[in-house]
Amino acid sequence: MADPRALVPAAIDRFTIRVRAVDPTGWDAPTPCSAWSVRDLVSHLCFEHLWAPHVLAGTPMDEVGDRYAGDLLQGDPPAAWWRAVARSRPLWTATEGHAAQVHTSFGWLPVGEYAEQMLLDLTVHEWDLARGAGLHETLDEVGVDRALAYIRSDPIMLTGAGLWGEPVPPTGPTARDELLALLGRRV
Repeated sequence: MADPRALVPAAIDRFTIRVRAVDPTGWDAPTPCSAWSVRDLVSHLCFEHLWAPHVLAGTPMDEVGDRYAGDLLQGDPPAAWWRAVARSRPLWTATEGHAAQVHTSFGWLPVGEYAEQMLLDLTVHEWDLARGAGLHETLDEVGVDRALAYIRSDPIMLTGAGLWGEPVPPTGPTARDELLALLGRRV
C-alpha cells in the first residue's frame, strides 16, 4: 500500500473544495457530529491542521501547549481553513522532514499511523461537512478504502474516548456506507 502521507494532500484539497462551497448562511447548520455545527466542524479541522506541523516534526504536545486555544475561525471559516492548511499541506509531501515517531492525543505513534488518522478524519469529516452544508456527498474511493481499512485494523479509533458515534447498520453495500456506519453516521 502507498505511504498514507502521500494521500493526505489530496484529502486536504477535497475538504478545501467543500469549505469553499458552503453557503454563507450555512455555517450554523447542524452536522452528523451531534455537538458540532458546520462552523464547529471546520474549526476542529483547523485545529488539527495547525497542530500538524508540530506533530510531524516530533514536537511533544505539551511543548505546543495551548497556543491554538480560542476562536480559530475569527469570523471567517474559509480564511481560517486556508491559513491552517497553508502550513500543513506542504509538510505532508516533505516526508524527509518528518519524525519517525510523533506525539498525539493517543501518545507516541509511528508517523504513518498519524497520517492514517488524519486521512480518516479528513475523509469522514468531508462527508459530515457535505451533509451539514447540503453539498453532494460523494467521497473519494481511495480515501474511503484506506480509511475503512484503517478503522477495521484499529478498534481504539472506534472505541476510544468518544471519538465517533456508536456504529449503526450500513444502509448500502459500498465501502463508503460501511465506513460511515462504523463511525455512527446514518446515510
